[in-house]
Amino acid sequence: MADIDRALAFYRDVLGFEEMQRYGDQAAFISAGGYHHHIGLNTWESKGGSPPPRGTTGLYHVAIRYPDRKALAQALKQVVDAGIPLSGATDHGVSEAIYLRDPDDNGIELYRDRPEEEWPRASDGSMAMISEPLDLHALLDEAD
Repeated sequence: MADIDRALAFYRDVLGFEEMQRYGDQAAFISAGGYHHHIGLNTWESKGGSPPPRGTTGLYHVAIRYPDRKALAQALKQVVDAGIPLSGATDHGVSEAIYLRDPDDNGIELYRDRPEEEWPRASDGSMAMISEPLDLHALLDEAD
C-alpha cells in the first residue's frame, strides 16, 4: 500500500470491512464479522510507492468471498456507487465473480459460490466450470 488512508477508504468504506486496529499511517488490520483481522494493510516498504509494472512477478489478485448473491449484489452496488471501474464480471457456473483494481492497482475479485447442487456437470458427473458474462444488471437488482 502506498497510502493507508486511501486503502482504508476502499477496503473499509467501499467494500465494508471493519477497521480493527490501526498503527498511524503505517498499518491497519481489517476484518469481516469482528475477527481480529482478515487483511493486513501496511506501508512498511511501500509508502508513497507506485504499483509494480505489468508483466512482473507479484500477487495476481485477492479473492473476497461473499456469503450469498444478495451480499455480492450489495458489494457491487457500493463499488458502482463509489465510481470504481470494473475490470470484468464472469459467471463461472460454480461461482459469480466481479473483478476490479484497488487504489494500489492490486487485482480484486469479489465473488460468491453457488450451492454445489447448482454447479454445471459434465456427462461423467464431474464439475464443469464455465466462463460466461455475468449479468450485472440482474445482480444489481438484488442489491435492494
